[in-house]
Order: sequence, then C-alpha cells, then structure tokens
Amino acid sequence: MLKIGDKAPDFTLSDSNGDEHTLSDYEGQKVVVYFYPKDDTPGCTKEACSFRDSDKVYTAHNIKVFGISNDDEESHKKFKEKYNLKHTLLADTENEVCPKYDAYGVKKRGDKEYEGIKRSTYVLDENGQIVEIFKKVQTDIHADEVLSTYGLN
Repeated sequence: MLKIGDKAPDFTLSDSNGDEHTLSDYEGQKVVVYFYPKDDTPGCTKEACSFRDSDKVYTAHNIKVFGISNDDEESHKKFKEKYNLKHTLLADTENEVCPKYDAYGVKKRGDKEYEGIKRSTYVLDENGQIVEIFKKVQTDIHADEVLSTYGLN
C-alpha cells in the first residue's frame, strides 16, 4: 500500500485526444491524481465538476490535475465536452495503473460486492512524492479539499 512520503508510481496513459502523458514528465510541478469509477455518473460528475470549478486556482498555482478511470478516450472526450472539463482525463483501459495506486479492488454497495475503481486521490509535490491521500471523498467539494493540502483555499 502506498503511503504519504512514497514516490508515486510512474505511468503513461492516453488522454481524451489520444495524447500520452507520463507522470514523471511533470516532475517540477505539483500534481493531483484522482481515480474515479465511471464517466458521466452522478458522483463522478460532481467530482470532475468540482475540479472544473476550481480550475483557475489550480492553473494559477501550476498544479496539474489528472482524472483516471477505466473508460476509453472517446468516453472521456464526451464527458469533457458535456461538462466543459478543463483538466486531463486519462484512460486506464487495461487496468494497469489503478492497482498500483490501490485504486482497484472489491467494493461494497449495499449488500452487493463487485470489483472496480475505488474513488481515491493522491496529492503529489514537485518531486513526485505523495503528500496526501484521500480514500474518502466528498465529491462535490473534493477539489477544495485537495487545494487545502497545498494551503490554497
């Protein structure tokens, strides 16, 4: 399990335009990596829109935001366009990155158990080290919660 102080596992994934992003290419700036179950679902939309609504603060402080799910590039593109999302959504269609971040596994909803992405967020410093981990996320205010870890809200 990853913990605060660990180096974030590197990855390369494609965004909604098919462009690849490698985490280590962003060393030198702060990075937020959030994992979410599915594009255009109620909780995931609230979370993504909270980052959209705080985009000016993230951009002003040179903080890169990545949202990652198992949805493909086309799904991400539609999601971004529908809600005018500014941050980068990455497609982990082969489920290679989510397990490295303890963001995939068995989840419970009511009496049912199923496998999928567990909503979580990793806040990284300029060296790629984890400075905060959110395993419980309040979707509608999450972007502000993350900003507070950087002392910015």
